[in-house]
Amino acid sequence: MTALLDVKDLQVSFRQDGQLVPAVRGVSFAVNRGETVALVGESGSGKSVSALSTVSLLGDSARVSGSVTYDGQQMIGADDTLLRKVRGNDISFIFQEPMTSLNPLHTIEKQLAESLALHQGLQGAEARARVLSLLEQVGINDAESRMGAYPHQLSGGQRQRVMIAMALANKPDILIADEPTTALDVTIQAQILDLLKDLKDQMGMGLLFITHDLGIVRRIADRVFVMQKGVVVEEGPTAEIFDNPQHPYTRKLLSAEPTGSPEPVAEDAPEVLRTDNLKVWFPIQKGLLRRTVGHVQAVNDTSFSVRAGETLGIVGESGSGKTTLALAIMRLIGSEGEVTFRGEDVRKWSTRQLRKLRADMQIVFQDPFGSLSPRMTCFQIISEGLAIHKVDKGRDRREVVAEVMQEVGLDPLTMDRYPHEFSGGQRQRIAIARAMVLRPKLLVLDEPTSALDMTVQVQIVDLLRRLQVKYGLAYLFISHDLKVVRAMSHKVMVMKRGDVVEYGDVDALYDNPQTEYTRTLLQAAG
Repeated sequence: MTALLDVKDLQVSFRQDGQLVPAVRGVSFAVNRGETVALVGESGSGKSVSALSTVSLLGDSARVSGSVTYDGQQMIGADDTLLRKVRGNDISFIFQEPMTSLNPLHTIEKQLAESLALHQGLQGAEARARVLSLLEQVGINDAESRMGAYPHQLSGGQRQRVMIAMALANKPDILIADEPTTALDVTIQAQILDLLKDLKDQMGMGLLFITHDLGIVRRIADRVFVMQKGVVVEEGPTAEIFDNPQHPYTRKLLSAEPTGSPEPVAEDAPEVLRTDNLKVWFPIQKGLLRRTVGHVQAVNDTSFSVRAGETLGIVGESGSGKTTLALAIMRLIGSEGEVTFRGEDVRKWSTRQLRKLRADMQIVFQDPFGSLSPRMTCFQIISEGLAIHKVDKGRDRREVVAEVMQEVGLDPLTMDRYPHEFSGGQRQRIAIARAMVLRPKLLVLDEPTSALDMTVQVQIVDLLRRLQVKYGLAYLFISHDLKVVRAMSHKVMVMKRGDVVEYGDVDALYDNPQTEYTRTLLQAAG
C-alpha cells in the first residue's frame, strides 16, 4: 500500500552566521490514511522541523533535501501553485499555542470563513452555515453565539477546538498536530484527544501527532518514531515501543516521570501563610453609567494555611480561580477576607510596607520566555531584584548571581547571555534564580513545568524539592499536571469555578478522593 504521506531521507539544515547547521538528518517515516503516527522527542530533536518540511514552511534560511511525497506528488522543490493548493486544504496543521496562531483582531467566524473562501469559494450564508457546523462538530457549546467572539474571549480549550475546526474546514487528508494539548488542563486534554481520534475515524484522515508526552502517545498513536538530535533512533508499533524499548534514549523518555515525594514538614515549622474566607469577585458593569449588574465569582470563601518547608498543590481546570487566588495573596489584585503572612494581615499594609512583602513573596510563571525580558542578559534579570530591594548588603552582584546560578544548575559563565540563547529548561531555571536570589519565604509556582519536556520536568521538580529543604521554603504549586503535583505537594486543594471542592493530605486525596470532580480529574490524568 502506498503511503498517503511518505518522507524519505529528509535532511534539513539552517544557515547561521554563514554556516549550515544540521537540524534533521536522514529522517524517514510514513503516514497512511486512517492511521495515527507519533513523532516523539525532547525540544530540539527535530520533530516540528520535520513536520513543517512536508509543505515547505521552514523559510529561506532552511536547506532541505530528500523526498517528501503527498499522494504521490513531490513536495520538496514543488512550485508555489501546488504548495498553496495542498497547504491548509489537503495537509492541515494544529499548533501548540492557539492564542498566538489565531488573529486577535478578527472574530472566530471571520477566521474560519477566510479559509473556506480561499480553498472552497464559500461566501455569505453558505460560509456561515459551514462555520457553525464546524464549531458544533468540534464540541463548542453555544456555537452560534461563539462565532462572533474574539480569541481572548474563549478559554484555552475552546481556542484549541477552534484551531481544530480551522484545520478540518477543508476536509484534509493529513492532519498534523504539533503539541496541541501541552498547555491544557487534564480533562480538556482528554476531550481534545478523544475529539481528534473520533474525527480521524469519521473522516479517514491520516494524523501525524507531535509531542513530548508519552502518556498521550500510548493513548492515541498506532506507530511511534522516537527522535533525538535530528535522527530517528527507534520506530515501531506503539505497544512494542512501550513494552520493549530498544534504544537507551527511548528508555530514558519512558522513565522520565516525576516520582517520590517532598521531605516531611518539621513538626515545629512556623506558619508562613494563612487565608481565611478569601474572596475575589469581579464586577460586571453595563450601561452608559457603568452600573454593576452582577459579579464574576472568581474565588469564594477560600481558607488554608502553609508552613515553612511545606507545599500546597492547587489544581483545577482553567477558570477555576487558581491563579486569581495566587494574585490576591500577593496583593496584585483586590480581595476580601484575611491574608495573613508571617503573622500579619497584609491586606492592611501600606504601599511602603508591601515593598518588603515583594521580596519575601516571589512568583515563577508558566512561560519563562514570556516572563523574561528579551533585552536583558541573564545577569541583569537575576540581579534586578537585588537592586530594587537592596538585599545584597554591599556584596559584588556578579558574585551573588554566580552563586544562585550554580544553586539552580546554571553555568555562571553564561550570565551575560540573553534568554533566547538558553533552552526552555534553562530559562525556567533563570526564572527560579530570579526569585531565589531574594531569599523569599514563600514561592508561588504557577504552572512552572507544563511547557517543559518530561526529562526537564523531572529535573525542575528535583531542584525545587532541594531548594525547599535547604531554605525551608513554603510553596504554592499551581498545576494541571496531577503527577507533578503529587511529587511536589504535602497538601492539595482542588478548585472548581472559584470554589474549593476538596482539600487535604496529598496521599489521602489521591488514594481516596471524596468528590466526583476530583475523581474525574484523576481519571483524566491516567
